[in-house]
Amino acid sequence: MDPAFALRGFILGFAIAATVGPIWLLVVRRTISEGRLYGLVSGMGVATADATYGAIAAFGLGAITDALVNARLALGLLGGVFLLWLAWQTVRSTPTEAAVVTTRRRGYAGAYLSILGLTMSNPMTILSFGALFAGLGVTSGATGDAALVVLGVLLGSTTWWIVLTTVVGTLRTRVTPAWIHRINIGSGLVIGAFAVVAIVSAATDIVG
Repeated sequence: MDPAFALRGFILGFAIAATVGPIWLLVVRRTISEGRLYGLVSGMGVATADATYGAIAAFGLGAITDALVNARLALGLLGGVFLLWLAWQTVRSTPTEAAVVTTRRRGYAGAYLSILGLTMSNPMTILSFGALFAGLGVTSGATGDAALVVLGVLLGSTTWWIVLTTVVGTLRTRVTPAWIHRINIGSGLVIGAFAVVAIVSAATDIVG
């Protein structure tokens, strides 16, 4: 086993997690509205999904990969609909509702599982990891190296979410309720746009 694979996986996991997208916006919004811990737990859901898909790609679990890729249209459609619902809830929420009602209703388990499920709704991530791992020289036969890369991905993604939620959580006390409301509207609209793109893309592939 080459310890350098763990470092490469860490950099890869950190970079992937830092990419701005609907999940990124959801975690930031949750951190601002509901607190650093709630945001971090949500981020851990993303890190778990990244590590899971990374493991499937690294260990060459072809049957699972094929099943998930074949179901990508249905998963993409479900993920898009869920994103659309989250966007609607985000736009409608007020700072007090976000901080009290939402946390009480979902709890930390709900924060983790909802983001985990949403992130797992994009099985094409497996193919991306597969290509990246091939570039790193990781093959399904090198079990030790694959394990180190997956561990690195998990730690890298987790580190990013710790950094992001800590920074956002620190600035959260300086954000007024009016600004939180504006952030909710802005992030909700952007998340809604991502949702529409996902739904239209999945529907187009199904029709085609």
